[in-house]
Amino acid sequence: MNATTIFINIFALLCLILALIKDKNKAKKALIIAATSLFRIIPTILIIILIIGLLLGFVPQSRISIIVGEQAGILGVFIIALFGAILHIPSLISFPLASSLLRSGASYTSVAVFITTLTMIGFVTLPLEIKELGKKIAFLRNGLSFIIAIIIGIIIGIIL
Repeated sequence: MNATTIFINIFALLCLILALIKDKNKAKKALIIAATSLFRIIPTILIIILIIGLLLGFVPQSRISIIVGEQAGILGVFIIALFGAILHIPSLISFPLASSLLRSGASYTSVAVFITTLTMIGFVTLPLEIKELGKKIAFLRNGLSFIIAIIIGIIIGIIL
């Protein structure tokens, strides 16, 4: 474990102890809600890890580099942006995946766009957004998020 991981875990433990001291009932309810949420998302996380593992296992690093590496250019950025928008996975999973993509030859621009679209855009959740926000707002939010993701990736590519 690195120092950051240790610090975060100690901080979380201290907050939990403080919450238990302040109000045991609320702290217990919060722990039950957290545990329920964890068990609800575990299947999704495992499926995503399996798919990504298979993808990284069967697609050679040279192919990943060609599709989303530096030489892929803007087409590679759009491909990974669409892939990220379709997957829509929690950011907790996106960072280890981004690390794997970087090790496999993806560019920083592509990875930045991928993480941004994974967390900001949801083709999977679009029907729910349309129901709750209306078609115009849902498409506007997702479209602007897609454009912003591309801009973020380009800025990251310029900086790095």
